[in-house]
Amino acid sequence: MTIGKASTTVAVQSGSVALGVGLMFLGDFMFAVNDVMGKWLVGTYSVGMVLLVRSAVALVVMSPLIWRAGPANLFRLERPGIQFVRAVLSTAELILFYVAVMALPLADVMTFYLAAPIWVAALSPFLLGERVGWRRWSAIGVGFVGVVVALAPSGSSLSPAAFIAIAGSLAFALMIVLSRKLRATSDTALVFWQTAGALIAGIVIAPFAWVTPDLTDTALLGLLGIVAMSAHMLINRALKLAPAAVVAPIQYTLLVWALLFGYFVFGDVPGPSMILGAAIIVAAGLFIFERQKKVSAITPADVQDVV
Repeated sequence: MTIGKASTTVAVQSGSVALGVGLMFLGDFMFAVNDVMGKWLVGTYSVGMVLLVRSAVALVVMSPLIWRAGPANLFRLERPGIQFVRAVLSTAELILFYVAVMALPLADVMTFYLAAPIWVAALSPFLLGERVGWRRWSAIGVGFVGVVVALAPSGSSLSPAAFIAIAGSLAFALMIVLSRKLRATSDTALVFWQTAGALIAGIVIAPFAWVTPDLTDTALLGLLGIVAMSAHMLINRALKLAPAAVVAPIQYTLLVWALLFGYFVFGDVPGPSMILGAAIIVAAGLFIFERQKKVSAITPADVQDVV
């Protein structure tokens, strides 16, 4: 009887992990759609307008979650100062992303953004006190080389927009690092405040370059918020159903979608240096991730032997 229950538990857990993997794939696909829509819309409307409508609609979509969380969970926050800085970084990251995709192919911008895990690993010892051994420092160095290769200092990729994309990826990485300091804060509160920050920025910026959208574009701007919030919800749910060690590497499918959407929607073809740089960045990121899994499995007594 006990064996039967154990088998049933294993089967349920396996089903949950499989569902989590599926939701992560879908969530990353939705984020890719969000990026395509954002690039399309900032070709006509200002970044401020996109932020304003996207964030307003996103807050409407998540209003049931906000209602369920209640004001106490949203306003009685741990470390308010860090919460504020995280919301500012999140807003800055969005602005930098939209500015970058106005000038660069989507796959190029996504390549620089996929360097975020490398920045996180490099910043963790200084901001989180985490130990990073020589293997991961070596992978971080290789990742930096990948970024330089993708920049193609002797080619057309070396542009202000490329550095804007790198700044956006760094802001994103800092946001992730600060999120690790806010483990007691609910996902709803974290998403609410980062969305509210973007909404405030949109309210401030949008009037300076306002273009009244037609009915179709109004629907697209609203749909952007729905797609972005759906992607957040899918990924958050995936992380609850399956271990992060299983689903986190799936984020690199974003580059595949960026290449496909960039080619078929915008006619973008990445150059050889960008493809090589992307391959180096992804390889370095996956190595850091795998090494982190092994280090996390080591008991505290063995930490001094980790390299």
